[in-house]
Amino acid sequence: MTDATPPDLILMHGLFTTLDTTNPIATAVAITAGTFSAVGREEDVMPQAGPNTKIVDLGGRRVLPGLIDNHIHMIRGGLTFNLELRWDGIRSLAEAMTLLKRQVAITPQPQWVRVVGGFSEQQFAEKRLPTIEELNAAAPDTPVMISHLYDRILLNAAALRVVGYTKDTPEPVGGEIVRDRHGNPTGLLLAKPNATILYATIAKGPKLPVEYQANSTRHFMRDLNRFGVTSVIDAGGGFHNFPDDYAVMRQLAADNLLTVRIAYNLFTTKPKGEKDDFLNWTKTTNYKDGDDYFRHNGAGEMLVFSAADFEDFRQPRPEMGPDLEGDLEEVVRILATNRWPWRLHATYDETITRALDVFEKVNRDIPLGGLNWIFDHAETISQASIDRVAALGGGIAVQHRMAYQGEYFVERYGAKAAEDTPPIAKILASGVKTSAGTDATRVSSHNPWVAMAWLVTGKTVGDLSIYPSANRLDRETALRMMTEKAAWFSDEDGKKGRIKVGQFADLIVPDRDFFACPEAEIRDITSQLTIVGGKVVYGVGDFARFDEAPPPPAMPDWSPVRNFGPTADQAWMQPSQQTATRALSSACGCANQCNVHGHNHATAWSSNMPVSDPKAFWGALGCACWAI
Repeated sequence: MTDATPPDLILMHGLFTTLDTTNPIATAVAITAGTFSAVGREEDVMPQAGPNTKIVDLGGRRVLPGLIDNHIHMIRGGLTFNLELRWDGIRSLAEAMTLLKRQVAITPQPQWVRVVGGFSEQQFAEKRLPTIEELNAAAPDTPVMISHLYDRILLNAAALRVVGYTKDTPEPVGGEIVRDRHGNPTGLLLAKPNATILYATIAKGPKLPVEYQANSTRHFMRDLNRFGVTSVIDAGGGFHNFPDDYAVMRQLAADNLLTVRIAYNLFTTKPKGEKDDFLNWTKTTNYKDGDDYFRHNGAGEMLVFSAADFEDFRQPRPEMGPDLEGDLEEVVRILATNRWPWRLHATYDETITRALDVFEKVNRDIPLGGLNWIFDHAETISQASIDRVAALGGGIAVQHRMAYQGEYFVERYGAKAAEDTPPIAKILASGVKTSAGTDATRVSSHNPWVAMAWLVTGKTVGDLSIYPSANRLDRETALRMMTEKAAWFSDEDGKKGRIKVGQFADLIVPDRDFFACPEAEIRDITSQLTIVGGKVVYGVGDFARFDEAPPPPAMPDWSPVRNFGPTADQAWMQPSQQTATRALSSACGCANQCNVHGHNHATAWSSNMPVSDPKAFWGALGCACWAI
């Protein structure tokens, strides 16, 4: 490419917040080969257009750098996204239960209806979860599972039968199967405080076929794009194994179907086998393997199980055992020797203090300079620990878990303690590298604007004010926390996070002006136009015609994403057709595969071919969609 190469795309008549202190405001940008090639005024940018340059008029709208989530479980979440009914942002339990009942009506046996995180009972006007009796009444025969934060799961009677928990089931380590006076499970499972029982129960649900998992992952990316997310750091996850469970994402990357940049960390899932995992992975995987869309980012967030202090604020702080230091040192020495960055899940300062003892010890033998190591979450980190992190050159990745659990923290520790949980302003003032994310999908929503609203307003999703002004951020600082500041956490500082010549051309046009809208509206923001690497990956309204990456309809055809999700814009069937066809879907995720349509029988039934009667054989093409 030379200076004379015409740009591929020019965006004009915009109000660009560049976050580039040398060029903070622009009205036009040019994009060439996936990066910003010009950022400035129309009169300077427009003359660069060539005969094949696409030009988009933004009509004076605000433009922001693409959002970067510093901690999300995207790869795991993508595999099941199409199966999950989302209660994110719903303001009443009555509305949530109405959606659940509608989903129950179209979910075929033996599939489940599952709500797997992303909400808090505090967001409901009723300030409560449904009862088991209410779930049984809504779904007498269909298994229903409601997973709330990392503190509990509700199972209706049908789900309880399927998962197989009985009077004789032993009590899980670190969890509780709540029982009636006769010893029979009631359907309530509690993390006390270990989330393993929750992970294990979620894993018992039916899984999608691989081709459906790919479709599901594309719809998850689509929804992230809808919110303006252009990059994420994937933090692995429980019951999610490398490399097997990464195969779908790896294939999508190979097929150039990613619409979100992904840097992934490797998360050990083997208590007492963590050292062996990291010895093996450091031999078989090179740090930064991959490309700018999908690449390895180091170790964690789980490094060793003896250091995992789960964040269930309804339970007392867990005491870490005596093995923490020895287990952690073994793994950190492996990582430091191989120059792998790491991130460590650490909710409480008591855990962070002990981990820092290990990091400082290793640093004396193997200097950690140049390694972007991170504490994740750090809700109760002290100033002394912040200073130690700064001295070692580490970072702190915060997420808006308190927006979902603030009420429980206040109930246990008091409103005064909550004011500095986490102490975001103090971390920023100390100069420690810090950024923000969501920790979606099982704890909180993947909507980054809820996190931004939390940073700015200091409120939970239940509208409880927990932070004084001293621990709240102005809007520009909050935006920087989810853009330029997050780039360091994937060792891409200077490559993305700003609208600046030479950086990746990742940007969004939100549906309202982030800097001018009322604070109460921040969490409701979505994107009208999302661009990743110069490609329009999401466009609605005036920008719909530019959209280059709409996925095929959500699969299976009874998926909550197709019925209720914000990405269910493929509503090409009438509701009566949807009900009839989805009722015939079976255990494989949709129905038996057809040699013409594959699993997408609904497409056949809604076509002009004579296949509307699912019991009739029309046979002209040998279609097997009738053979349910």
